[in-house]
Amino acid sequence: MLFSDEYKTIESTSQGSFRDRGSKFIAFAYPLKDETEAKRYLDSMRKQYYDATHHCYAYVLGYDKSAFRMNDDGEPSGTAGRPIYGQILSADLTNVLIIVIRYYGGTKLGVPGLINAYKTAAHEAITNSSIVSRVVKEIYQLDFPYEAMNEVMKIIKDESLEVINNDFGMNCVMRLAIRHRDTGHVTDRFTKIKPLVIKHLSFFS
Repeated sequence: MLFSDEYKTIESTSQGSFRDRGSKFIAFAYPLKDETEAKRYLDSMRKQYYDATHHCYAYVLGYDKSAFRMNDDGEPSGTAGRPIYGQILSADLTNVLIIVIRYYGGTKLGVPGLINAYKTAAHEAITNSSIVSRVVKEIYQLDFPYEAMNEVMKIIKDESLEVINNDFGMNCVMRLAIRHRDTGHVTDRFTKIKPLVIKHLSFFS
């Protein structure tokens, strides 16, 4: 399968809820940058809803959805975190955290009931969110002399490149964000400028 440099995520925080036989499930969906941010959201949620019976969650990170985690927080194995995770995948989202808190209502729901409750609450949070498409970009650094400035700026303008930062000291150092699908022909153009040096630094999305 060819690498796609587009992915979907949510633009801002959203909520969903579900009730079953007295138990209340409240879902919160957050756009996510990294695992550290996920921990901050979880810590905040546990403090704010300290009286909730469970704080279950799942998250997915990375343009390729390669980083993920799910947690049942004391519910029977596979009844909470996995249904939440399943809803994130069903919506084809990444860089998303969904936390579902439960207030126990006194009646056990059983495995099917729990799966349905966590799944439905998570689905509601996604339905109430604003889903956006984003692209994967790569960060490159250019090192070049002042004499090459006009050629460099022409390529930046032609390709509508994002300049992240620059440092014009003895030589010029510039960092650019280039959309993944365009990196081949854009870097080819830069390598034709002598004596410019181009280095790949990282991905970001």
